[in-house]
Amino acid sequence: MKRGKWLISLTVFATLILLLQVGMQQGALAAKKPVVVGFIGSFASDTGRSTLRGAEIAIEEMNAAGGVLGGRPIKFVKADSAEDVTEGIKAYEYLNEKEKVDFIISGSIDDVSLGWFPRMAEYRTPTLDTWTSSILAIEMVRDEYEKYKMYFMNIGCDYALGEVFMQFGKDILAKEMGWKTAVIMQEDTAYAAGVYEWIKDQIAPAAGIKIVDHVVYDVNSVDFSPVYNKIIKTNPDFIYLISSVKSQVPSSQYVKLQVPIPITGINVSAFGMEYWDDTGGMGGGMSTLVPPPSLGMELDPRTQKFLDKYKAKYGNSRPRYPHFNGFNAYYGMYNAMNAAERAGGFKPLDKWVKEMENADIKLYKDGKLWFRYAYWKPGEKEPKTGLTFPHNNRFDISPPLDEGHPPMVVIQWYKDGSVKTIYPKKYATGSFKVPDWTK
Repeated sequence: MKRGKWLISLTVFATLILLLQVGMQQGALAAKKPVVVGFIGSFASDTGRSTLRGAEIAIEEMNAAGGVLGGRPIKFVKADSAEDVTEGIKAYEYLNEKEKVDFIISGSIDDVSLGWFPRMAEYRTPTLDTWTSSILAIEMVRDEYEKYKMYFMNIGCDYALGEVFMQFGKDILAKEMGWKTAVIMQEDTAYAAGVYEWIKDQIAPAAGIKIVDHVVYDVNSVDFSPVYNKIIKTNPDFIYLISSVKSQVPSSQYVKLQVPIPITGINVSAFGMEYWDDTGGMGGGMSTLVPPPSLGMELDPRTQKFLDKYKAKYGNSRPRYPHFNGFNAYYGMYNAMNAAERAGGFKPLDKWVKEMENADIKLYKDGKLWFRYAYWKPGEKEPKTGLTFPHNNRFDISPPLDEGHPPMVVIQWYKDGSVKTIYPKKYATGSFKVPDWTK
């Protein structure tokens, strides 16, 4: 036989041996009892899918690396909350009673999470939230630790988010722009009503901004000309929008009507890459507070690698860019599983909780701490406020943000369809601009 044929034969043989070894490893992994991870969230929303996909990528990576807890595979099961409290409770029960989950990762909205909270305490199931920011959940952990200690929140709570609301108002809107008056334009939802109360009582006085009017609109509105006309007559320095439902509509109407007043606030639709298409290209000028990581931010190498995998895996299906909770789910899975490795599993619960309280993923960019996923421990005080936030993501609200996890950043969409982070300075990739027609 010629030498070339021998080399081909050896190459084929080596390939077969390698495939056989991989097959044996996969077979051994499959033979072990799986660790069951449950997802709870809305299957139909960009929000729910972001958490689901972030967790899915982390699980695929862990299984490809040989599994967890001595080579056990992770089995991923899912339950749809449909963004409904009753359905969310049923979904949480299903994951525990039918799927016998070891751990739950949640992409639930606030009301849904608070709905299944009592069931979590009954099942004693380790659970991590990636979207919910309700301070009520953290207060329950603080006030009844033994009952709710299995709960962790991978996003800054409402209090932390509110601190950034106030700082942005003070540093940019009042100091830099010189604005002194605002009209609050708010959707008619419980979420928006709660944010309005906080702004009225905290942000405005701290920033020296006077609220001259408060306009509430129906979430099903399609014609915003009466709303904007009323605001124009008041002639404020800017509009503060609070919108979480169908919020692409007031955005596109703002551009279409060329409202001659700058606008900022909270616009949940602007969190995602689809915002520009959803508004028909009429989304320029809108800025919004959003939990990070976010569109418009530079990312550290590890997070960028995750994002590249996300884009390659899911392509153009919604959401094309994960909302912040997709990143929270990815790193939350690693924190939870690493804690389980150190504790020897999720049971006994006390061991896992202790290790989760010590979890700490630090992400670096250009040699400096850029982002962090860690948790406040029971009794540990946040330096600026002196308050405790047990099991909340260890947020950083005090410049120079050297703790590495701001609870909020501010992004802005420009008229060319690009989006940049404009606040805080550490994460800024662009600057705050008002639309040409407002000048």
